[in-house]
Amino acid sequence: MDNPAKTFSESPEDPFSVHGAASVVLDDDASVVGWSARAETLLGHRAGDVLGRPAPELLVHPADLELVLGVSAACLREGGWFGVVPVLHRDGRRVEVGCRVRAVAREDDRREWYVVAAPASEVVQWETDRWVLDGLFRRSPIGLAVFAPDLTFLRVNRAITKFSGVPAEKHQGLRTADFLFGPDAEAVDDQLRRVLETGRSSIFSEQPCRLRRDPQRELYVAVSAFRMEDTYGHVLGVTQTVEDVTERFRARRRLALLSEAGARIGTTLDVGRTARELAEVAVPGLADSASVDLLEAVPQGEEPAQDAFPVVCRAAVQSVFPDTEQIMYPVGRTIGIPPGSTQARSLAEGRPVFESDMDRAMAWLDDDRARARAAREVGAHSLMVVPLVARGLVLGLISLWRTRRREPFEADDLTLAEEFAARAALSIDNARRYTQQHQAALTLQHSLLPGNVPWHPAAEVAHRYLPANTATGVGGDWFDVIPLSGLRIALVVGDVVGRGLHAAATMGRLRTAVHTLAHLDPTPDEVLSHLDDLVDRLASEQRETDENAPPVVGATCLYAVYDPVSRRCSLARAGHPPPVVVTPEGRASLVNIPPGPPLGLGGLPFETAEIELAEGSTLALYTDGLLCTRCRDVDDSIAMLCGALTAPSGSLEETCGAVEDTLLKGRRATEAADDVALLVARTRVLAPEQVATWDLAPDATAAGQARSLVESRLAEWGLEEAAFVTELIVSELVTNAYRYAGGPITLRLIRDSHLICEVSDTSSTSPHLRRARTTDEGGRGLFLVAQLSERWGTRYTREGKTIWTEQPLQGDF
Repeated sequence: MDNPAKTFSESPEDPFSVHGAASVVLDDDASVVGWSARAETLLGHRAGDVLGRPAPELLVHPADLELVLGVSAACLREGGWFGVVPVLHRDGRRVEVGCRVRAVAREDDRREWYVVAAPASEVVQWETDRWVLDGLFRRSPIGLAVFAPDLTFLRVNRAITKFSGVPAEKHQGLRTADFLFGPDAEAVDDQLRRVLETGRSSIFSEQPCRLRRDPQRELYVAVSAFRMEDTYGHVLGVTQTVEDVTERFRARRRLALLSEAGARIGTTLDVGRTARELAEVAVPGLADSASVDLLEAVPQGEEPAQDAFPVVCRAAVQSVFPDTEQIMYPVGRTIGIPPGSTQARSLAEGRPVFESDMDRAMAWLDDDRARARAAREVGAHSLMVVPLVARGLVLGLISLWRTRRREPFEADDLTLAEEFAARAALSIDNARRYTQQHQAALTLQHSLLPGNVPWHPAAEVAHRYLPANTATGVGGDWFDVIPLSGLRIALVVGDVVGRGLHAAATMGRLRTAVHTLAHLDPTPDEVLSHLDDLVDRLASEQRETDENAPPVVGATCLYAVYDPVSRRCSLARAGHPPPVVVTPEGRASLVNIPPGPPLGLGGLPFETAEIELAEGSTLALYTDGLLCTRCRDVDDSIAMLCGALTAPSGSLEETCGAVEDTLLKGRRATEAADDVALLVARTRVLAPEQVATWDLAPDATAAGQARSLVESRLAEWGLEEAAFVTELIVSELVTNAYRYAGGPITLRLIRDSHLICEVSDTSSTSPHLRRARTTDEGGRGLFLVAQLSERWGTRYTREGKTIWTEQPLQGDF
């Protein structure tokens, strides 16, 4: 370092350093007898102009004289003073200066006053830093430990003492290993050593922290560390922050268990297997031992009676101990539950019960002293009993024990166990009701199909669904109308190959998947690709879980998206008949879409076709049940369909009726071998005055320009009341696009029953909503957008992405 003194004097942490502060000496008469070069720099007065002159007349503004006299009195009384005073600069300005004043004795019993001064802003910052440092060591709830280069403690704050149990002043010279068990202490030391050697800080490293003074306590901490260096770059040691994140760790573990339960419990309609899945999920993640007991009638598929003295059958057992059967009743054992026991109370009241009294917990082992003694010997100390309740029926219970873990069950554990029990109870009850499969399948099919289609500004829609005869079983035909962002609309028609419950269930999952995918706004070919993967997975899962079930052979689907602003319609099909489009002039034709393979074949591509539709065009989507009959070929059926669609009619409902009468005339329900789904849409177009589009340059002025454009256009639309909120939303979205996209930005406003704002850029990064911490400089923009708008989202295009928001409009615009 060429000039360490200069670097030291420029340190903002030391405003009163020898090299950085201004020095002034006053005699007892307040005359200036000493004046440093730094004082000349700070106040503009040269030494020759001030030496020998009274400081009050030279450096004090008349308005500040009373304040300075008070400071002088304090100096005489206390022998010194520290604070901030206004001082007169040579050019007449009043400068706020932080001062330290000390009396200096002379041989002739006179005193001189040594004044060290610095700009007030530096002094205030220095004071703030000093008090922050004091707060970190005396008041901070987050642990703070300072280590020497040899990793011995130099200093700790009070929060660390909650971990160590040793007073803060007694930590000096000790090591982490004096408080933590070996592996945990080694992990901490390794982290600190890496920070010392590399200089790279470690941030929020989570790790277990087993204390020597309390080895059974479960404790997890988040540790961060950074290297300390002096002004000259010499390593002084390392500072570590320690935060207790045990509850956060437990919450994550519970969430992981909940996710595991969702994947593992209820994979089949088998009572015994579901009970085993429940026990396996609970141990060891939640408890050390678990038993699942079902009321006697449940395994036989009968409705259980709610008896005063219930008898249960042991359905599953799971434990961390190898000799489980010496402690717990084996699977298949019939057990009479004694009155007054914890299990009896849970069954009678239909609610979970905590139990820490082990004498009462062991009540139902009173007739088996050996098992009761073995249970006590392994250290059972906490019991939680949760009833298995589904549809208002108590089916059984699960008993959860803790032995090795020191912590008893708590409220969050109960919530998790209740979720496990609810999932398992529902699966068990479904198995019990399996004999009602056909009626359940019909109910499922009708519930999965959409009801009345709401009005949409992009298109007028009508539909028909005609089921096949009951002898062939329920089918898997479906249709859907899905509103999308930007007033666009998705039209979907699909057909699952096969009949029965599995076809209907597959149809429901596909329809749900289409809804989920549609709101992510991929292109039609991408939607079909995802559905293709889903059908393949469904088929694989079905083969693994039920070899006797009819296989899911595949499905067909046609997916179309219409934009009323551009009048463009994008379509893709997977083994499905092409749609028919009817122009406003009455000409009908099949839409030329590349014929993709049916869903479930896997590995083959789909293609999207795009057409432009004039306002008032009619688009008809249908399943093959409309065309395939025994008495005519497909070409004749298509010609008849086109004729029915172009026939004069007053409404789309009449058009659907004409199609039904023309193609399905004479069809009897008992002869219908396939379902029929028909979806007819007549396009609408938004008026040009309802849409405003601007291209913005990707620079720092884009947000301001966007606000100005939005304000002007909303004024033209008479929506001044929405201007403030809309400008905030647009400003945030455009600013994000400018910061992170780095390409052209397009802003579009659409006015309908809602005000839609769209900001498009060339980036494909996905924005995420999060709650910013108080220390974060950013992260609040998207949260603000979400609060100000009714809905918001992101859709991706081949050129980038569009972030959109919707705001409701009050009144009739």
